[in-house]
Amino acid sequence: ARALTPQTAETDAIRFLVGTQSLRYDNQIHIIDFDDENNIINKNVLLHQVGEIWHISTSPADKGVLATCYNKTSDSKVMTCAAVWRMPKELESGSHESPDDSSSNTQTLELLCHLDNTAHGNMACVMWEPMGDGKKIISLADNNILLWDLQESSAKAVLSSSAALEGKGQLKFTSGRWSPHHNCTQIATANDTTVRGWDTRSMRQIYGIENAHGQLVRDLDFNPNKQYYLASCGDDCKVKFWDTRNVTEPVKTLEEHSHWVWNVRYNHSHDQLILTGSSDSRVILSNMVSISSEPFGHMVDDDELSDQEDQHQEEKIKEPIQDSVIATYEEHEDSVYAVEWSSADPWLFASLSYDGRLVINRVPRALKYHILL
Repeated sequence: ARALTPQTAETDAIRFLVGTQSLRYDNQIHIIDFDDENNIINKNVLLHQVGEIWHISTSPADKGVLATCYNKTSDSKVMTCAAVWRMPKELESGSHESPDDSSSNTQTLELLCHLDNTAHGNMACVMWEPMGDGKKIISLADNNILLWDLQESSAKAVLSSSAALEGKGQLKFTSGRWSPHHNCTQIATANDTTVRGWDTRSMRQIYGIENAHGQLVRDLDFNPNKQYYLASCGDDCKVKFWDTRNVTEPVKTLEEHSHWVWNVRYNHSHDQLILTGSSDSRVILSNMVSISSEPFGHMVDDDELSDQEDQHQEEKIKEPIQDSVIATYEEHEDSVYAVEWSSADPWLFASLSYDGRLVINRVPRALKYHILL
């Protein structure tokens, strides 16, 4: 397995979706519900009969809707296609009891529409407009950016605009992220060693970071609280943080992994918390407080302090907290291809390795209270 996503529209229950990659039998989407109080994982399985799943993403507005990128073999050629699906009604919201005999109870996804890419090439990923009504989707196919409008309760996808990468050689997107800022009019894409920003209204490039990494760029993520900040990671084992207004140099670089970094994710609530997953089989949680929206930690209200404390406190406030690695998680025995924060609980995250192992972890309690108190 390499496809993992939180159920974005579900903010009450802790839920992740995992897509399988099997050549031999029907592929599946596993709906993983984590019961926080009892530390139990419940699992429901949906059949995804069209092929192995390379990427999965969920609608920000509708709990039942998701998109997958999957491999399809036709005329002995393998194509990566994308489609939008609806899960069965009774599985839409979280915290369900697992059926006792799950084998007899496998349900099928309902196909809403294909994002038809026959003219555009192989799909790398599908992104939903972050703050939208779940009607706008962007897919990256080979060297094309395709903006789709979903109509008639998502049963039809109309291509509303597109852009293409131009240049020498076989240009292909590896991944992309839709920025939650600027009224959701910007996306960032990665191809080869380059990161580019695009305006979704004009479909023109607005910035480019050539040689953002020494090798292939694998993943990107926007800081949810600081509008110009973007994280990237890649096969040079590095994670870099950029201010997109000035892309000559990264603002910070993390060099903690010893192999390709597949994934980087900002915490949605506390943007100093950064999660990375790598084919060194490790997940690393870092505290990048110096470039976060709370560089001095939590501010204390002046009225609460006596004079003596006051001076001490002022000295403390001027001292920014240091960036550091908080924890390294080594429960995986294979490449970690995906890490994701829960949409419902800001202190909880999941990681997925190629051998199909899904691990759910939480931010260490001491740090959680340090951030909150």
